[in-house]
Amino acid sequence: MHARPARLAAVAALVTLELAGCAGTRIENGVFHARNYRVALPPGWTVGADTRADLALSREGAPGGMLVNATCEGRAPGRGLDILMRHLLFGLKDRRILERGEATVNGYPAERAVFEGTSDEETVRGEAYVVKAGACVYDFLYVAPLDVFQQGRPDFARLVQSLQPS
Repeated sequence: MHARPARLAAVAALVTLELAGCAGTRIENGVFHARNYRVALPPGWTVGADTRADLALSREGAPGGMLVNATCEGRAPGRGLDILMRHLLFGLKDRRILERGEATVNGYPAERAVFEGTSDEETVRGEAYVVKAGACVYDFLYVAPLDVFQQGRPDFARLVQSLQPS
């Protein structure tokens, strides 16, 4: 049995330990605007009210969750991408990295990982990006049950590639 979309968004939130949401966000014409960036919302995803991230999304009609967050203060922007990725994935039990490597998001350096782990006795698969742009670090996280993980990946890729730091 599949977990509810809202629960998977919560699972995605629990994976991240260093999220610190930012005030002053809004959505206009399908674009999420935060203080330091904007991203295009993928169709078929609903905005949630998770306060640990700037943006939490759950999928309509199928399980899955996405999170987006920016950190522009403290030690995070000065750390290496590999360390930031490890921190992003700390909360997942029995974590196994399937793919990991350097990436580029709109010309900015990034680290990308695909992983599996256990949450609430359910095995989930996820994909994460940590992007450095200017004085900020942008975290992107997608988590879904194994059998529906591939369905949400194109939406996640569009979300990540829509990043526009300001």
